[in-house]
Amino acid sequence: MATAETPAARPALLYARARVTGHDQSVFIAKLAAAAALVAAGALLALQDGLLPSAAGIVLLAAVYTHAVELQHQCLHHSAFTTARPHRVAGVPLGLPLLVSYTHYRVRHLQHHKYLGTPMDSEFFGFDPREPITWRMLARGAFDYGRLLTVARDVARAWRGTWRYDAGEISDRRRREVVSEYRWMVVLPVAAVLLAVAGHGGPVLELWLLPLLVAVPLHFFLELPEHILCDTDTTDVLRNTRSIRGSRFSTWYTNGNNLHVEHHAAMTVSINRLRDRHGEVSDLAKYVERSYPAFYLTVLREAARNSSRSAAKRKEGAA
Repeated sequence: MATAETPAARPALLYARARVTGHDQSVFIAKLAAAAALVAAGALLALQDGLLPSAAGIVLLAAVYTHAVELQHQCLHHSAFTTARPHRVAGVPLGLPLLVSYTHYRVRHLQHHKYLGTPMDSEFFGFDPREPITWRMLARGAFDYGRLLTVARDVARAWRGTWRYDAGEISDRRRREVVSEYRWMVVLPVAAVLLAVAGHGGPVLELWLLPLLVAVPLHFFLELPEHILCDTDTTDVLRNTRSIRGSRFSTWYTNGNNLHVEHHAAMTVSINRLRDRHGEVSDLAKYVERSYPAFYLTVLREAARNSSRSAAKRKEGAA
């Protein structure tokens, strides 16, 4: 049973709201510019003749496409620009390489914020942090290419006019936006097929399909730390969410996703301001890691322990 708990000493800064300023908007635009430059560099490398530069370009594109979804995440919360309209304008193309509908993700993700720590919690990207960590669970989540089939189904339903939201109620306006985005999403695979038929299948593979395959596990491991191995039966963000101090690089690359307690405590605060709140989180939150390697080492140990227990139970059952 979930409990609606409030910390005894409410931090002064952690839960404070703050409007997006012109400076915050400039920081986000600079992040967009950096991502665009990295896409250009990755594309240039991926199209090289040599195996090593091409592979490096494909991995770089996969990493940037994953980073773009984290930039899209900030747009979901309307914490990137000083007015509302640009968030969808920027958010829709940011999700296209990984086939993520901005509005569908936004509706589902805001429900996640509302219901975190209750049985109604359900994230857009489908792994359950309440599930025990095993090697099988990690492999299933990392290589969840079935999500691409789900997207294809949503695109088909959007074109047929039969798309329906499956996680509660949704306004007619939001439904129209989701349907529109899924209809436009068909442009990517259609363009890829036409280019392949015209003899340009190589660039399609190198610039999109192969980076997409690499990005799926990258995105899973980027999202994994948020709530897994935390207290799942409480609505107290200081116990059901994890923050990772991280480095400047990891904070940039994850677009502040490492500061996740801070984000859940004040989800409309611009990402670039969350670092100021980390001191209170370090003092009060239950799950704070110093680095991503430290977190992943904990996950590997937990997977090994749970997998060993499962193997031992199977052996006992067979005896």
